[in-house]
Amino acid sequence: MSEVKDKIIAEIKKIYDPEIPVNIYELGLIYKIDVLNDKKVNIEMTLTSPNCPVAESLPKEVKDSIMQVEGIEKVDLDLVWDPPWNKDMMSDAAKLELNL
Repeated sequence: MSEVKDKIIAEIKKIYDPEIPVNIYELGLIYKIDVLNDKKVNIEMTLTSPNCPVAESLPKEVKDSIMQVEGIEKVDLDLVWDPPWNKDMMSDAAKLELNL
């Protein structure tokens, strides 16, 4: 994994789902991170539910946090619903945190 991608993941891990005390990366809400020329980032992410109360604000928060990574000039974020998120997508650390 590239150093830039590691920095992006570190930024994403600072963002928490407001209803679940686990960061969105460990929750499995980030489906894809593509870094192009260490300057442009393509992200695919989902939410725990289409009716999620942060459906408007969370994608913007993700984009804004990635833009804080030195050298990143552009972030394209796609909010996707396929495959639908489920608890199996969470990391082992997230499952332990939530006693699952």
